[in-house]
Amino acid sequence: MKTAIYPGSFDPITNGHLDVVRRAAKLFDRVIVAVAENAEKQPLFTVAERVELARAAVRGLKGVEVDHFSGLLVDYAQRKRAVAIVRGLRAVSDFEYEIQFALMNRKLAPQVETMFLAPKDEYTFVSSRLIKQIARLGGRIGCFVPREVQAALRRKFSP
Repeated sequence: MKTAIYPGSFDPITNGHLDVVRRAAKLFDRVIVAVAENAEKQPLFTVAERVELARAAVRGLKGVEVDHFSGLLVDYAQRKRAVAIVRGLRAVSDFEYEIQFALMNRKLAPQVETMFLAPKDEYTFVSSRLIKQIARLGGRIGCFVPREVQAALRRKFSP
């Protein structure tokens, strides 16, 4: 059984993330959407909330599960016996950022490959940061996120 880890803060998970998950699920027997506990970031949603939203979003996707982790990604990948780390790339600027991590991860755990997947064109401009900004200002985000995320953002930003 080949396992891939799709790590991220997922604050919140978007339809762009889900597109990458679906693509990865076609390539691997098991895909773990791994919600990162990152002390450097100040997320809108708690880890528990992000895990819950991700689980709701991937419900029904065969071979896909959600978990959370802290510490080094490669350590987590090795504990889960993953053969690959999946990362989504939207633009060249993403690549510059991601390649540094991929090369470091390869040095730390050469048996774990990093695979980059590009989302559908309609999601190349979608980011969690932009979604939160639009939601905070009362804009419509239904075409960018699952229903559960839309409702959760509405609750966070309602007066």
